[in-house]
Amino acid sequence: MLPALTRRVIETYSERGDLVVDPMCGIGTTIVEAVDLGRRAVGVELEPRWAALAQANLDHIHKDPGTRSRGEVFVGDARELPRLLTLHAQRLLRPSGSVRDGADARLAHGTVDLILTSPPYACEVADVNPVNSPEPLRRQDTTNYGPNRSNLGHARGAAYCTAMADVYEACAAVLKPGGFLVSVTKDMRSAGGGALRNLSGETVALCQDAGLLYWQRVIGLLATVHDSELVMRPSFWQTLHARRRRAKGDRTQVVAHEDVLVFRKPGWTPVRTAPSHRRKAA
Repeated sequence: MLPALTRRVIETYSERGDLVVDPMCGIGTTIVEAVDLGRRAVGVELEPRWAALAQANLDHIHKDPGTRSRGEVFVGDARELPRLLTLHAQRLLRPSGSVRDGADARLAHGTVDLILTSPPYACEVADVNPVNSPEPLRRQDTTNYGPNRSNLGHARGAAYCTAMADVYEACAAVLKPGGFLVSVTKDMRSAGGGALRNLSGETVALCQDAGLLYWQRVIGLLATVHDSELVMRPSFWQTLHARRRRAKGDRTQVVAHEDVLVFRKPGWTPVRTAPSHRRKAA
């Protein structure tokens, strides 16, 4: 995720001191930005190489004397999020790192204020050949995030939906009532017929099946402002694919946005405030 998008989500859906979790944290963008914004943060990552890089990024920001919050990175499977948070509960559930006597596994359930993640897109990652070479522009050991077949980057079709259903159920279990889950996705084209996969729609259905409320959908533009005009900033891969498809006569455009899908766990009590005219009269 873009750091600017990550910060905007954290600022909108959490408060200082809240617990923010990314169950598929990659190199740790969510964790670093959350700590910088004064939140407690936890990242879970299946691939040890990316977890190590996330920890290095976290260590870097912890060196800043102005940093007043802490973050943690654990190697583990997002589908086991409740167990992982329970395992590390003593460090996670209190800002000071201490817990009350009798703290147990129940503390890990219903304690997370915000879960922010960008899951795999159920497609090949960077599986593109350069124009003038038969060799791919990615390393075999990083394709789909790593060689571990249990990594969800390798999941496709129904297997992807089944695995992500387990992830979202695990997320719902650890969210507090009223807590938010934000999943940043992007609809990608299939390698075969070229049709878009409705990943955003599948994500909405999976999260609703996990008992979460579909709260909001925000479009995150991959663009910048240049001379008062909005200019797209798609990735190299998207641009290359679009050019090749147009060269073959396909009528297609670059997907220049991400779907920021917001869900909320039910069970909270809304705070009722008096209408503005009544407050003025009082």
